[in-house]
Amino acid sequence: MAGELNDWMRDACGALELDPAEVDRTLVLDLARDVARGVARPAAPLSAYLLGLAVGRGADPAQAAATLTTLAEGYADPEQPE
Repeated sequence: MAGELNDWMRDACGALELDPAEVDRTLVLDLARDVARGVARPAAPLSAYLLGLAVGRGADPAQAAATLTTLAEGYADPEQPE
């Protein structure tokens, strides 16, 4: 899996003319995991996209991811029935 992920990232970055060294893969994957667990699985790719938009507009990647992670952590109250 790691090899496929590395290959995909290299190829995707190449196709989008991005420098893979500028991509914090761990940050994005951790965000996706946290949002999938705290909100819903479909929210993970949406959150990654929103992170990309925010960063594209000048937001600090780590701060924007932390903001979304904090939001996801408090999103679902386990005491409340769904």
